[in-house]
Amino acid sequence: MNTTIQALTIAGFDSGGGAGLQADIKTFQERMVFGTSVLTALPIQNTQGVQSVYDIPIAAISDQLQVIAEDFSIQAVKTGMLFTEEIIRLVAAFLRQNHFGPLVIDPVMVAKSGHALLKDSAVRALIEELLPLAAVVTPNIPEAEVITGMAITTKSDMMEAGKKIQALGAKHVVVKGGHHIEGQESSDMLLLSSGEVEWLSTERIQTKNTHGTGCTFSACITAELAKGTAVKEAVHIGKAFIQAAISDGIDVGLGNGPTNHWAYRKVEKL
Repeated sequence: MNTTIQALTIAGFDSGGGAGLQADIKTFQERMVFGTSVLTALPIQNTQGVQSVYDIPIAAISDQLQVIAEDFSIQAVKTGMLFTEEIIRLVAAFLRQNHFGPLVIDPVMVAKSGHALLKDSAVRALIEELLPLAAVVTPNIPEAEVITGMAITTKSDMMEAGKKIQALGAKHVVVKGGHHIEGQESSDMLLLSSGEVEWLSTERIQTKNTHGTGCTFSACITAELAKGTAVKEAVHIGKAFIQAAISDGIDVGLGNGPTNHWAYRKVEKL
């Protein structure tokens, strides 16, 4: 019997290696989980931003999903950049028919360069088709604003947004507070299915090298869920993992560089 823990990421490409499939696979590996992947879109990007996005034929996405299902024992899956309504509906239908374990949704909408990574026409499909399948959804504040249709400027707003997203069907919600630029801490709100609310706060690191933080955070949670870790603990590990990745930075590229995916292994040994 195969005892290797296996996870799947369904996401876009990053030739710069800091986000998307590449960040997810690196994170899975660091958490001792074997990573598989389905490519949904081909952004042309580096640390200076996304220049353009090439479509992947919908049949090719469907075929990738099918070969994964035929050959692997997936214990958790995450979605990242899904780009179009057609892709979202395909992925949602597939996940309803195939048990791949808990689903973590990183509702990727806009790159740090400002380039759209989810078409406006796809937002409704994300809300109606995919969110009800989610074990965990991890929007940042701008993404949570799009999903809920409300402005988020305070911690109370974050809590209200989390409850609205949970009402759409997601079991557990993490509203990430990194886009709040004031204060010395970055505070994320975790709303569990039980109604329990917890704030996860860490020191705000002054750095431009934060490319792929959302991908990395959600991938770490996915890896932990694949191993059978409880949701609350998985989110705590995800927060510690991304904090280490930002704090112990690396310097590559000329723009907004990536986080350090191997940083947490040093912290964990302390």
